[in-house]
Amino acid sequence: MLRDLRYRIKLFSSSRKEFYSFIKQTTGFSPLKLKLYDQAFIHRSVSSSDLLGRPLNNERLEYLGDAVLGAIVAEYLYNRFPRKDEGFLTQMRSRIVNRSFLTQLTFKLGLHIFVNSNTNSVNETSHIFGDVLEAFIGAIYLDIGYKGARKFVIKKVLSVHVDIHTLEKSDTNYKSQLIEWGQKNKRSVEFDTQENPLNSRDKMPFTSIIKVDGLIAGKGDGYSKKEAQQNSACKALIYLEISSIS
Repeated sequence: MLRDLRYRIKLFSSSRKEFYSFIKQTTGFSPLKLKLYDQAFIHRSVSSSDLLGRPLNNERLEYLGDAVLGAIVAEYLYNRFPRKDEGFLTQMRSRIVNRSFLTQLTFKLGLHIFVNSNTNSVNETSHIFGDVLEAFIGAIYLDIGYKGARKFVIKKVLSVHVDIHTLEKSDTNYKSQLIEWGQKNKRSVEFDTQENPLNSRDKMPFTSIIKVDGLIAGKGDGYSKKEAQQNSACKALIYLEISSIS
């Protein structure tokens, strides 16, 4: 009772009352560790440091949220599809935690409105938004624990915004699509994937450039070589008007 009273006083005396009210409405519970949610929306481009020199951005929360989300989705699929094999479960989990799909979910939840960033790459396909959703889940986990994070992901995200059957029919292996198109049409498709310097600001660890018949057709970044290649292949498919990418 006393804890709830302290929370309400802190919430409604805050200059960010609208933001915290949004968190409560979105999650279905009253957030307690408010600074975690503030930090979940801070991109490193506007990062500062606390008194101990620790960076105040969402990268660490994103790392944590990624692991929590992966575990929740894996358990959810395991229980929902008791007759499906490991290959199916792995593929479906990959499609749900895919960066572009997480970005779509960020917009559906309305989290994008509060993103604090100072980069030129912020648009509806930017990885920044997908990162925010993972950081948000990380904040929920640290605030109310795994059980609460699990309840949010399943009840507020998967059950409302994810159509498993539609997702099952979708093909998000853009690299495979592009290579198959090249072989079918006798076109040269080359991937040049490079690792970026560790101190590169506003850049993800890997960048992939795709050349079709020697000409650049797509460029994408990622936290892994695979993700960078998938992102560049997606852009190449759009550029070449090979297929519609949702």
